[in-house]
Amino acid sequence: MRLTKFTDLALRAVMRLAVCDEGETLTTREVADGVAVPHTHMAKAITRLQHLGVVEARRGRGGGLTLTDFGRHASIGWMVRELEGEEEVVACEGDPPCPLRAVCRLRGALREAQEAFHRTLDPLTPADLISSPAGPVLLGLPRTGPDRTAGPG
Repeated sequence: MRLTKFTDLALRAVMRLAVCDEGETLTTREVADGVAVPHTHMAKAITRLQHLGVVEARRGRGGGLTLTDFGRHASIGWMVRELEGEEEVVACEGDPPCPLRAVCRLRGALREAQEAFHRTLDPLTPADLISSPAGPVLLGLPRTGPDRTAGPG
């Protein structure tokens, strides 16, 4: 099973925000710079996380990004399902549709494997992902890029 880059970015953002102290906020740019991805890509992932209720974004002075209480306790499996969508691993109904689709066992086996993948992630929360050794590394990530200053997110 392979995750999309979008889901990877969103999970990195969740991990980065999960190590923040109570009341500490980061901008989208700080999160993006810290995990070495383009700001525009991270902004899209943050927007989706906001819609899911995982991240809260406050504008203005003293604003920034924080994980919601729900986001701190949400299942990683649930997040992956929401971010990836419910598409099947193979496209049997494409144009033209696969001639084996009515009798194929591969489609069912891959669907089962995909669900097993998600079930493995279901018991995990952001806290599980940031335990040592990941947490200390996440805390050491730069808040801004080498040629940037902190600014609005």
